[in-house]
Amino acid sequence: MGIMPEGEQLRKAVRWISEERQERKDVNLSKLINEACIKFDLSPTDAEFLLRFFSEKKQE
Repeated sequence: MGIMPEGEQLRKAVRWISEERQERKDVNLSKLINEACIKFDLSPTDAEFLLRFFSEKKQE
């Protein structure tokens, strides 16, 4: 995996989204990021990071 984010909640969100994407293949990334932001109390900046992180990961 690439660069890991700073902050424990953001790392937990990355892990959670990765797991959810495997289990819930029918749910789109934006919805999972929104759910993660609520679940882990993340900022809009964190949401942007997650979107970039998973978009770049998909391209690899």
